[in-house]
Amino acid sequence: MKAIHALSVGTIIATLTLGGCSGMTPQQNDTAVGAAVGGVAGNVLTGGSAAGTIGGAAVGGIVGHETSKPKK
Repeated sequence: MKAIHALSVGTIIATLTLGGCSGMTPQQNDTAVGAAVGGVAGNVLTGGSAAGTIGGAAVGGIVGHETSKPKK
């Protein structure tokens, strides 16, 4: 029963969180995705270090932002 409750709460939170992203531009979306992926990678590579997670999120956000810039 606890698993069903936790899954329901997680689903509601995810739905509300993703609803806030509906008005994002593609560049903002890529920045957010890059930050999320970078944060996870930094966490894994540093064994759960907070500094590694924050650093990974920062680097991932920058990479996501720069890769989605309009081509000149």
